[in-house]
Amino acid sequence: MKNSKWMMFGTMSVAVVALVACGGAEAGSSEQVIIYSNADDEAVEVMESTLDDKGYKGKYVIQSFGTSELGGKMMVEGTDIEADVVTMASYFIESAQASKSMFVDIASDAKPLDDGVTYALPILGNVGAIFVNTDVLEQKGLAVPKTIKDLTDPAYKDLVSFPNIMDSSTAWLLVQAIISEYGEEEGQKVLADLIKNAGPHIESSGSGPIKKVKTGEVAVGFGLRIQAIDAKKEGLPIDYIDPTEGNFTLTESVAVVDKEGDEALAIEIAKVIATEARSGLLEQYPIALYEGEQVQDEHVPAYLKKWDTALTVDLLEKHQAFFKEAQR
Repeated sequence: MKNSKWMMFGTMSVAVVALVACGGAEAGSSEQVIIYSNADDEAVEVMESTLDDKGYKGKYVIQSFGTSELGGKMMVEGTDIEADVVTMASYFIESAQASKSMFVDIASDAKPLDDGVTYALPILGNVGAIFVNTDVLEQKGLAVPKTIKDLTDPAYKDLVSFPNIMDSSTAWLLVQAIISEYGEEEGQKVLADLIKNAGPHIESSGSGPIKKVKTGEVAVGFGLRIQAIDAKKEGLPIDYIDPTEGNFTLTESVAVVDKEGDEALAIEIAKVIATEARSGLLEQYPIALYEGEQVQDEHVPAYLKKWDTALTVDLLEKHQAFFKEAQR
């Protein structure tokens, strides 16, 4: 759910070597699994520590991409992609499988709540929310917002930050909530007013808004709920609000690329990420994805919602067009 952190210079092997220099496994090993991921730093750290603890240190490297960049590679390259394992927004994995048939089945005893698919296992759930800097709200004499629409009040001019859906899928949580609650006609006006209020604070990264709320550059942001929960635990003057329009969710899953029968180690690693790393990921992203999982009451969003149809790349592109129209 973040922007690309690695620029694609030269060949992909150069990028892998760069990662190795930062502490990854030795490049060139025939037993080395290449993992492409769009996950946030916190999730990557959980995956790495779990894999290392389970005896896979030196047998994998992880390369990070933005959602759009990695999705584009999957849709263009299919099974020719260099990665052996992909952790990615579930809707992109499903769209890539429908278009390219690029993933193999992963047998698992784990039972996803949404019944899942045979070729991918969910690993984490992102949920959107409003978050505020309580000190800045008090200094500016602003009311605590209860809805996304509240943020269109001119009183919040230049004091609101949220991600750009053209760059970050975190913004899709915002757009889904607006369209679901207000429809496309009224929703277009709500989004246009929100864009106007944000001014220069529409961010290319999903973590951009929480950074600006933490520093007090803006009073209010929209992003991942867990970001505000973590900031509040750190003792910062940050609080989070579940907007009545809904806490929409996006899941990320792990899948194994079809390498014509040479996937045994990749499947092992994918299963470790989906099962053994799940407890750590659930702490960071407290959304139950499997039968039997429990989330602490304080972390359960008040208005948890899902889009009423399957999330697809086509739907994302439609909502991106909706966003661009509101910018005019």
